[in-house]
Amino acid sequence: MKKIFKTDQWKIIQEGFDDSVNEIAESITSIANGHMGFRGNFEEDFSGKTLKGTYIAGVYYPDKTRVGWWKNGYPEYFAKILNSCDFLTIHLKINDTFLDIYKQKVDSFTRILDMKNGDLTREFDVIFDDETKVHIKSQRFVSMKDKEIGAIKYSITPINSDVKISLSSCVDGDVRNTDANYNEMFWSRQNVFADGNLSGITLRTKKTDFWVCSSVISEVISDDKEILCTTTASEMAACSKFTADVKKDTTLTLYKYFAVTTNRDYSNNLVEQKSIAAVKNARNTGFDTLYDEHTKAWDVIWSHSDIRISGDDEAQQGIRFNIFQLNQTYTGKDSRLNVGPKGFTGEKYGGSTYWDTEAYCLPFFLSTAEENVSKNLLIYRYNHLEKAKENAAKLGLKGALYPMVTMNGEECHNEWEITFEEIHRNAAITYAIYNYVSYTGDEMYLPEYGIYVLYETSRFWLSRVNYNPRKKKYMILGVTGPNEYENNVSNNYHTNRMCAFSLQYTVDVVSLVKSKYPEMYAKAMNELHITDAELNKFKDISDNMYYPYIEEMNVYSQQDGYMDKDIIPVSELSPDDRPLNQNWSWDRILRSCYIKQADVLQCIYNLPDEYTLDEKRRHFDFYEPLTVHESSLSPCIYSIIACEIGYPEKGYELYLRASRLDLDNYNNDTEDGLHITSMAGTWMSIVHGFGGLRVKNGNIYLQPVIPSAWKEYSFKLYFRGTTINVSLTNTSVAIDIVSGNTIEVYVFGKKYTISSSKVIEL
Repeated sequence: MKKIFKTDQWKIIQEGFDDSVNEIAESITSIANGHMGFRGNFEEDFSGKTLKGTYIAGVYYPDKTRVGWWKNGYPEYFAKILNSCDFLTIHLKINDTFLDIYKQKVDSFTRILDMKNGDLTREFDVIFDDETKVHIKSQRFVSMKDKEIGAIKYSITPINSDVKISLSSCVDGDVRNTDANYNEMFWSRQNVFADGNLSGITLRTKKTDFWVCSSVISEVISDDKEILCTTTASEMAACSKFTADVKKDTTLTLYKYFAVTTNRDYSNNLVEQKSIAAVKNARNTGFDTLYDEHTKAWDVIWSHSDIRISGDDEAQQGIRFNIFQLNQTYTGKDSRLNVGPKGFTGEKYGGSTYWDTEAYCLPFFLSTAEENVSKNLLIYRYNHLEKAKENAAKLGLKGALYPMVTMNGEECHNEWEITFEEIHRNAAITYAIYNYVSYTGDEMYLPEYGIYVLYETSRFWLSRVNYNPRKKKYMILGVTGPNEYENNVSNNYHTNRMCAFSLQYTVDVVSLVKSKYPEMYAKAMNELHITDAELNKFKDISDNMYYPYIEEMNVYSQQDGYMDKDIIPVSELSPDDRPLNQNWSWDRILRSCYIKQADVLQCIYNLPDEYTLDEKRRHFDFYEPLTVHESSLSPCIYSIIACEIGYPEKGYELYLRASRLDLDNYNNDTEDGLHITSMAGTWMSIVHGFGGLRVKNGNIYLQPVIPSAWKEYSFKLYFRGTTINVSLTNTSVAIDIVSGNTIEVYVFGKKYTISSSKVIEL
């Protein structure tokens, strides 16, 4: 596999310009701050392969779906994360020629994403047809201190002759989504303004009526003198234009400050005013101070979420890249937002949340941030409960069915086998409530919010299961489990088992709330109309759920009829067949035995105490050789279980694949954007896998292992107000209190009281 980026512990470095991988590099070098973000596009004109993308959190459009809308219950639209106003553009002309490195000769090209400081730089020499040589350097960031602002520093230095430089620093509202179903323009102009160094545009979305104002102040300095500008405005764009004669070896620098505000935070009549005020304040603060404040904010983030690996730079780069993108995507400050599968790096998939958030992202935020961050992820779902009830009703069912893909709680996915059949997403949300309360000890969440989500999702299961009187068991027919390479199956083990877990947990929570919080229970009972008959039915279904089993292998079956397939291990596939979804017909995939991602193993990961070590090993040994890991969510789960059952080197192999999935473009799709939610799974591979983290009865349990490629690794855990640092070598585990109070930690089942620093010899 061709490596696009150099291996570096803190940086992503691309050396040399290669148009064939430019879109991949754009995805990898995306930067964001939870409020807005953009791909690593060039500021200047570029006629080669590019996906220009700027995205604003929570701003979407209901693009009418092309298929299935006539079917009862089928979503009428697919929510698009909108490609928003382009405020990065800089048109640069040297003498009489526009810079476009696709057309000109380029030397010494580097593009560097600095993960420690959260900025993107690009530097190169360009040689024009008349042999004029110019050095270009750009640096940009979007502030982690002030979510609405960012800045670009763009420098031009003639190398071999004096030149005339013409610059246009623009904001452009004439943008479209590349994945629009009907090539529709989703934006309409509200206002365009240009006044001296200030320019900007206010756009509003059709249908959803989001207002977004992008304001820019552009300043150009050459030879310590400010260059005056002229401004122009058109229907959908505004530019500040600068012209200067620049001598050889003299640098001309453009400082471009930008601010983005929306009517998610301000009333319509204030959106533009707030944006202009923010960009003026940014200009007055200055690039260097803004950047210093930004890097200090990143220092704080890294202080509680970094993972250090000694002896393996590829593994170190991989995990830091994943942690960096996760912290860019979601900050936890706004419960209206969630973790989108592509974050701010591309347009594929749409929607702001999948079941990935609850299954993969919640554990990361539980352990690396204060509990209000992960709590907001759950409140997001609580706030969408009424929409979830509408989703179930559209399918003729009771209770609440949370959407597979959504922006506002309404289902908006447009593939029937996912929209109607991937109902395990409900169980992921109920499991997340269990996981959150178990980890944080925030039992009050249950009477305030949890009981409502649990009870209504349990009502959905009650109306969705089938009772088989011949077997005296409950079954769930016509589903797609986590493994999306099998559709419309019956009795998917993961779906059945997690349904049973959800129902039992609901019964337990209702009992707890009734006994410990009687006043809040009375309120819930009145609103939910809780009855003993329903609770008894929940319990009956949970106790009598059917689970398909393969007797000869002594493992649970993926679903009914799985062993009717030709069971041929992945190792016998031709490399030309991989990835299957890009080389095989869907019909062939569905008839094959191949598993896209952890399914039975996902359930074993969720409920580790319900399976013996031998059972876990048997299931891993049977299913892993049949799994192609063509879902980004797959390698991490197998890696965690591999570590637990005594296969640390297999765990390491799978970890490396997970952590470098996008960096090395394993699935040949990184150009579409990054796999943000699977990045949380990469963190889980280290902390839950190699670290062996489990939480039981309100205590931390660690059962760590270390792969042979590593000399040492360390990670931090935030747990109930205390942060600890865990470092592991081949001979010892060291646990230090970073902040907070004395804490008890179990290592290999033995209890240790940690008050300052404790080294445990192995």
